[in-house]
Amino acid sequence: MAFARGSWMRVASVGALTLALVGVAGCGTGGSRSVESEGGGWSPFGLGASAPKGPEAAQIGVNAYLWRATLDTLSFMPLASADPYGGVVITDWYTNPEKPDERFKTTVYILDTRLRADGLNVTVFKQVSDGAGGWTDAPTAAQTETDIENAILTKARQLRLANMAG
Repeated sequence: MAFARGSWMRVASVGALTLALVGVAGCGTGGSRSVESEGGGWSPFGLGASAPKGPEAAQIGVNAYLWRATLDTLSFMPLASADPYGGVVITDWYTNPEKPDERFKTTVYILDTRLRADGLNVTVFKQVSDGAGGWTDAPTAAQTETDIENAILTKARQLRLANMAG
């Protein structure tokens, strides 16, 4: 019984397999990042590498002006989710105190790293109260989404001009 429990051959085989797996794992990081793009500090597993420094440290995956303008424009609504790398902002349901029988939810997709009108997609969902404590989906006016897009774009342009001026 060469591979019986506790035998030296089994221990040696498991050790050799572990060593081979560790060696193969150190051959790549799973992506195309180089040691330089990790911000320095070499490690075969990417552990202990220092964080990026300089402009890369504050970079987000989408246009920063559109991102900030989206958050500012929708600041009156509760935020459910915000992903600056994917460019998705999802609000929670918002009920206008003047109309408690309807509520709105907004999803904004920032599609580009450039400040462009077609780099933004807004979807608005509306629900109306059915009177029994439940909510029913209702159509929204297409102009509502366009108005929110225009408000975000206007705010983004103002932020960009303010940044260029000072």
